[in-house]
Amino acid sequence: MNSKILVTSIFLLTVGLSSTVQAANYEDIRQLLATKQCQKCVLSNAGLVMADLSGANLSGANLVGANLSRANLVGADLRGANLSGASLFGVNLSEAKLSGANLSGADLRDTFLMNAELKGANITGANFQGAVGMPSQIAKSEDFYAWGVAAAEKGNLKPAIDYFSQAIALKPDYAGAYLARGVANYQSLDRKNALEDGQKAVELFEKEKNMEGLITAKAFITELKTSYTETLNAGKPSVFDFVNSIGSVLLQFLPF
Repeated sequence: MNSKILVTSIFLLTVGLSSTVQAANYEDIRQLLATKQCQKCVLSNAGLVMADLSGANLSGANLVGANLSRANLVGADLRGANLSGASLFGVNLSEAKLSGANLSGADLRDTFLMNAELKGANITGANFQGAVGMPSQIAKSEDFYAWGVAAAEKGNLKPAIDYFSQAIALKPDYAGAYLARGVANYQSLDRKNALEDGQKAVELFEKEKNMEGLITAKAFITELKTSYTETLNAGKPSVFDFVNSIGSVLLQFLPF
């Protein structure tokens, strides 16, 4: 790479650094961009938005508060790295090694995590909403349920259905997740799967003697079976006509 271009790139990436960042960061960033080898580097608060760091070795690096939004970190080695509070919004972390990494409080919304290694990673307070390919073992069923609810409220039905399915995979008797997935399927015009999920929800709510859930699930099935004259292409049916809001249907089944 032309030296002038490299220096300019480094300058633009470091303009927004905090005044408390050590001067050594400049050299570490230059080394990272030039060689993709920066083990145990000090990159706290570094601005690396959209940087191409595929295959980079950042094992043990200090990336606290760094901005890596939309960066390419495919296959990167981040084992033992400190990414606490870092912005990883929209980052591609497919095949990345994150074993033992500190991701506490990190923003991982809309990240790509296909085949990423996350064994032993600290994910306390991390935001995985909208993440694709997230390993089920790093979150609890209620986490996936909550992310599904958030996605459904924004009209992102396919991700919502995937989240509810992951919640069910972890907890097969999760009645609320079946009902939530049924609602999302109905909003997606998939009445067959919506009915199957609704019926399963009724069965499970009855088994656990949850009368509030049972009443809601039966009301949902009644809505499904109610004949309507509108064509499917005329617009998506609003399953929530029989309740006050999506929150009143789904949030009440979120375990605490």
